[in-house]
Order: sequence, then structure tokens, then C-alpha cells
Amino acid sequence: MTTIVKWQGSGMAFDATASTGHTVRMDAAPEVGGENTGPRPMEMVLMGLGGCTGIDVVMMLQKMSQDIKDVQIEIESERSSEIPKVFTKIHVHFKVYGSELNDKKVKRAVDLSAEKYCSVSKMLEATVEMSHDFEIIEV
Repeated sequence: MTTIVKWQGSGMAFDATASTGHTVRMDAAPEVGGENTGPRPMEMVLMGLGGCTGIDVVMMLQKMSQDIKDVQIEIESERSSEIPKVFTKIHVHFKVYGSELNDKKVKRAVDLSAEKYCSVSKMLEATVEMSHDFEIIEV
């Protein structure tokens, strides 16, 4: 897996291109020379976590024949006040929307993703206090 990150020539904007060809822009806040044209790199870490665990949970719930209509993942984080301002705590909250969802199956999918399958979560847990929970919303 290879990613190329290229400065856009002014300000603090960088475009990252993954080996799959997909590109995303990252930028800094205006107060540090950015133009706010993309998410901050640390926001990208949280987005990657959400995408990774979300894919796991949706795949598992589909295999468990759960009638899911939507999954939303809300991630809250805390960072160190000292430089480098690393994450110290991350909480992942799943909102699983569906019809007649089985609480035990949803819990199992969320737990398996957080504790076994999500590579991003496993990588972060080495240095970050990680937690997760879920709620089922009938639709």
C-alpha cells in the first residue's frame, strides 16, 4: 500500500493520493496558514477509524441477516494539551437503524470490530484509551 501526499504550492493544503487512485485534500486552519479547504490530518485519522469500523459492522450485520437501514458512527476524542497533541481518548458511538434488530447481534458486531477486526482501532488502542457503545433505532 502506497500513498503520495503533495503540497499544493501555497498555504497548508496537501492532496493525498492512495494507491487506489482516490484523492483527498487536507488543510490547516486559517490561523496557522491554511485556507480550510479540507479536513485536518487528525480529523482524517478519526474518519479512517469510523470508516474501518463501519465497514466491519455493516458486513457482519448483513451476514447475520439483520435488516439494517442505516449506520451512523459518532466519534468523540480528546487530545493531549502538550505537543505532540496526540489522541488520549476516543469514544465510538454507533447508531444502528433498522427493523427488528437483535440487540445481541448488534453488540457482537460492534464488539468484534472494536476488539478484533478494525485495523485502525487496533492500531490506536496501543496508545489511546478506546471505548465504544451503540444504540438501536427502530425504523
